[in-house]
Amino acid sequence: MSDPSTARTDRARSGPDARRTRRRRRPHRWAAAVAGVRAVLIAVGLVTAYYLLPLDERGTAGASTLLVCGLVAVGLVFSWEVRVIARSPHPRLKAVEALAATLVLFLVLFAGAYYLLDRSAPGSFSEPLTRTDALYFALTTFSTVGYGDIAARSQAGRVLTMLQMTGGLLLVGVAARVLAGAVQAGLRRQRRGPSGQRGSGSDAGTPDREDGP
Repeated sequence: MSDPSTARTDRARSGPDARRTRRRRRPHRWAAAVAGVRAVLIAVGLVTAYYLLPLDERGTAGASTLLVCGLVAVGLVFSWEVRVIARSPHPRLKAVEALAATLVLFLVLFAGAYYLLDRSAPGSFSEPLTRTDALYFALTTFSTVGYGDIAARSQAGRVLTMLQMTGGLLLVGVAARVLAGAVQAGLRRQRRGPSGQRGSGSDAGTPDREDGP
């Protein structure tokens, strides 16, 4: 004779509950794939814009304007992303997109500022910078690797590098904390549901429920 509890377990694994679980997983995987593709496209688009923008035509005033406007843009984009994450049906995936966009925009912004500074004031760095060199220097400064092959020599170059170091610390510390808070707000919103209440049962304690793409 078969064990009744085993039979009930087998029916549960192959019954309507199991089919609903599989249906929820498929949209979640699709949403994860879409989020990954969007993050890559955002990074590629920002880097492509960095190489295509006519930065050679700008001087010292252009470098300062680019830096100020870029920092304001980073703040505005980040604030908008925090609100989107809190309202998104996939807050964790949206946070990955937001982090990718903010990080790449931050690096491209400072790479452009380094490149413009070197063009307007030659000798600001230990060697002339191409766009790739400027992006490389911005990335090594952000990651605190510091190979020493490119270094800031002028006072303006060192001030700009210190600004990036400070901004990088804020991005890693404060911004990551804010994004995590937005994710938690989105998860709490999902648990409450559209009517402000979630049903009882196992789903009530399940975080980050993904019911759709």
